[in-house]
Amino acid sequence: MTQHLTNGDHDQDKASMGLLRDPARNKSTAFTAEERDALGLRGLLPPRISSQDDQAERALGNYRKETTDLGRYVFLRELQDRNERLFYRLVIENIDEMMPIIYTPTVGLASSEFARIFRRPRGLYVTSEDRGRVADVLGNWPEPEVQVIVVTDGERILGLGDLGANGMSIPIGKLALYTACAGLNPNQTLPVMLDVGTNNNELREDPLYLGLNQTRLRGTDYFELVEEFVEAVQVAFPRALIQFEDFATENAFAHLNAYRDRVLSFNDDIQGTAAVTLGGLVAASRITGQPLSQQTILFVGAGSAATGIADLIVKQLAASGVPEMEARRSLWFVDSTGLVVAGRADLAQHKLGYAHEHPPMDLISAINELRPSALIGATGAAGTFTQDVLRSMADINQRPIVFALSNPTANAECSAEEAYRWTDGRAIFASGSPFDPVEYDGDTFVPGQSNNAYIFPGVGLAVVATAATRVTDKMFLAAAKALANAVRSETLSVGSIYPPLKEIREVSVEIACAVAEVAFQDGTAAVSEPDNIEELIRSRVWEPTYEASE
Repeated sequence: MTQHLTNGDHDQDKASMGLLRDPARNKSTAFTAEERDALGLRGLLPPRISSQDDQAERALGNYRKETTDLGRYVFLRELQDRNERLFYRLVIENIDEMMPIIYTPTVGLASSEFARIFRRPRGLYVTSEDRGRVADVLGNWPEPEVQVIVVTDGERILGLGDLGANGMSIPIGKLALYTACAGLNPNQTLPVMLDVGTNNNELREDPLYLGLNQTRLRGTDYFELVEEFVEAVQVAFPRALIQFEDFATENAFAHLNAYRDRVLSFNDDIQGTAAVTLGGLVAASRITGQPLSQQTILFVGAGSAATGIADLIVKQLAASGVPEMEARRSLWFVDSTGLVVAGRADLAQHKLGYAHEHPPMDLISAINELRPSALIGATGAAGTFTQDVLRSMADINQRPIVFALSNPTANAECSAEEAYRWTDGRAIFASGSPFDPVEYDGDTFVPGQSNNAYIFPGVGLAVVATAATRVTDKMFLAAAKALANAVRSETLSVGSIYPPLKEIREVSVEIACAVAEVAFQDGTAAVSEPDNIEELIRSRVWEPTYEASE
């Protein structure tokens, strides 16, 4: 006798399929027999029950069958959209292998191809057409307890420039690192794309492009939209940290100056990059024996990242007793025009504090004249550190410090091999994107990756754990110091000035503890200081294990 389904049965079936399609709750073949009966899943899954270990083995095998980095990126994004806990289990256990895929350098390629590899929406799109109703758009987000927001307008994606709405891959990737590297609960994170158009003609002419087909919103209208978004966040998610990411230099500084003292926010390109670079410089001083206060640093590139690094170094030197003007005098810049010096009429506001009295000159002349101990590249221009540049650095330093920070890898100022070979194996090298170990003259060098992922996840974890009301420069100084302290002697012995990526979750806890101490000392924490800060921090670390389903 045929038994017909009632409306209640249909509702249960819909709920069951909804559970399997919810990446936050889906366990797929790991649902137990009891859960399958209770949740109406019997028959909707293959009969054999798998452990998460089994699933991870299967997923890793399929991941490694992919033959291109973009294919691996798409595989992981699809896994994230099916089963978040399995995705994070896989990434955490294979962080060396997978972080370059979910973020730099592969995320650059994924951003360029975003419209073509689009599968399933993730995050929130706030457009210039939403002016006057941004709060309503935020109200559509289904999760009420958002703790961390990463937002971009897509104008300066890595070293690739204006990618418009394709830039959504950046907030998605950054927030994946918040969880993988520091244990932020992924259900409390929100990627946001401020789509204000794009000036990239190629994108606007592409019929597959998914963003607004218009030139960029500028001027008062643009800043009013950003203001409306920030204000709406204060109402919808009043405890959420806003991380500004990949804005053009002028707007990046404008947003930082407008909001750093008003709301819980920071700019990762300026402050996060500054802290990770400062941490690397402090660690490098353990190799050279030359403290930061005795160094001269030459920056090549004078955008938001480079001047942000310099600003934090000035604060670090000031904290150690060096007068601010003396600290600034030890920091020099070369931009596309040449040495940044006083009297140049073309200098943007953020460069003026480092425009010293000096004759104009090119990069090689500046190296020979100023005799810097460290060369920091943030140009976005591949090959800027030529053989002549690096040999000049090696001529004046026994252990020249060379940071090629531009991303993705194709935009690095030099490769790791070039840095070691052209300095006779004496360079202390770090880069924004990863490079493989280099064999030179019988020695193996392990390049350090000056990746912001060493900083912002730990800072975010501390902010969430302490319910901090502001993110301060003191917090980034504390994060840089904690990062430098986490570099062990055996790591320095192979030339690396950053901890191995496999240690990044523990490093993030150490950084979070240091930042939390600052929050309690400065009164920016909104919770009472506990007897044990580390216990507080670890209590907020989310683990990607399956829990019993109700």
